[in-house]
Amino acid sequence: MHTPKLILPTIVLAMAALTATAAEPFSFPRSTPEAQGVSSAAILNFLQEAAPKVDGLHSFMLVRHGYVVAEGWWSPYSADQPHVLFSLSKSFTSTAVGLAIADGKLGLYTPVLDLFPSEGPANPSANLKAMRVRDLLTMSTGHEDSAIENFPFYAKEDLVRRFLALPVTHKPGTLFVYNTPASYMLSAIVQKATGQTVHDYLLPRLFKPLGIADPTWEKSAQGIDMGGFGLKVRTEDIARFGQLYLQKGQWQGRQLIPAGWVEQATSRQMSNGSDPTGNWDQGYGFQFWRCPHGVYRGDGAFGQFCIVMDKYDSVIAITSGTRDMSAVLDSVWKYLLPAFHDGPLPAAPADDARLVDTLAKLAVPPQVGLTSSPMESQILGRRYAFADNPEGIRSVTVTAPEQGGMWMRGAVAVPKGTPSGALTFIIDFGGTAVHITAAPGLWHRGGVVQTQSGPEPIAASGAWTGDYTYSLKVCQYQTPFIKTYQLRFSGDELRIDSAVNVSFDDVQPPSLIGTVRN
Repeated sequence: MHTPKLILPTIVLAMAALTATAAEPFSFPRSTPEAQGVSSAAILNFLQEAAPKVDGLHSFMLVRHGYVVAEGWWSPYSADQPHVLFSLSKSFTSTAVGLAIADGKLGLYTPVLDLFPSEGPANPSANLKAMRVRDLLTMSTGHEDSAIENFPFYAKEDLVRRFLALPVTHKPGTLFVYNTPASYMLSAIVQKATGQTVHDYLLPRLFKPLGIADPTWEKSAQGIDMGGFGLKVRTEDIARFGQLYLQKGQWQGRQLIPAGWVEQATSRQMSNGSDPTGNWDQGYGFQFWRCPHGVYRGDGAFGQFCIVMDKYDSVIAITSGTRDMSAVLDSVWKYLLPAFHDGPLPAAPADDARLVDTLAKLAVPPQVGLTSSPMESQILGRRYAFADNPEGIRSVTVTAPEQGGMWMRGAVAVPKGTPSGALTFIIDFGGTAVHITAAPGLWHRGGVVQTQSGPEPIAASGAWTGDYTYSLKVCQYQTPFIKTYQLRFSGDELRIDSAVNVSFDDVQPPSLIGTVRN
């Protein structure tokens, strides 16, 4: 019988305890898998067989009986760096709604229009009048897909008014339609009811007690946390959130979330399909997905997962950049569920050593190739200018390598110095010069790119892959996005072809052609 050290006996706490800000420093205890009834060999099989098939895992953490039994990051991703959660953010927003309800600030069945009497249309439909907070939570607002697609999250207009103006075709509570604008509305509702953003409301109630340091949440132009996406935390923070739900809202002797809310939020509240084996057909809770095997999860685009397995007393946290999210889940069911046993397993030092070694060497493959080219001396210092293009690239200049930043071979930082074959590319993106330093077989952390959601730190790796072609990988290592540029030099001309591993838009934009300018 195993009892996690961090679970203390159930006690009834006053509401004041739900809003307390004090928090003891916390880190999961670590253990060998076998001591917690998990097969090291099975975890190794998951990593060796599932990871290449999935193509794009960035981090993995397995918690059993309150102990971390396996953890790894694919360099240049690392334990100390946050990762954007995309729609896994929704489960945190749901938690804020539950806390606001427990705090008496909000009602589960409160009509949405009652919360925004001045933002609704002059003559609201009967269906809009019938829409409740619960319908937002269960993705059953009554909207058609066509009504909510291309919702302008980054527009300067009032997004609450925009949402309330959408046609509500069906009676709320009757039809599941995945609805990120509804999650934004939940964030707006928490802010309206509490006077705080979801981030600020959760800070003393969830983030600080769990030891989640420096969480950030992207905001709309109206100063409202996006709710349905935009939260950044570390992999272990995802695991802590899952462990809190596994423990029915208890954390180190405190009831942070009412147990009743945990039960409601993670239970099947809405039908969302009929495939008995489908990963998106097992029912939907309050911004949580039900899974096969009696499991539930929060998830986000391109493979951000918080998988909670009550039956196995286990939590799995995963970040990734994959086009096949279902393959990640299927690999968990295939390799990891059979790895769980009721009691401790005999020690397996050889298997454990292989697992530890594998986890320590995980890496996104760096660019490999030649350290030099006959073209290099001809292009150094030349500025290639480009006409207006969707990529926003105005010019590219190739220079000698700049100093600074961190060089990484796999997960290991290499000694300071300039590695053979290093170059720096100064790329003007829309008037902002981004300095990208790269070398063959290594990742170099340094530099920042501007994105729609704000500045993102980058790591780069590059090499000559032909006499006239340089291949450059640029990884935004707090996101899933890794972009590869093929730079082909010919006389005074530079052609750039690029592709990104995952994207909400085209993964391979049109080619760009620039010419030398002084």
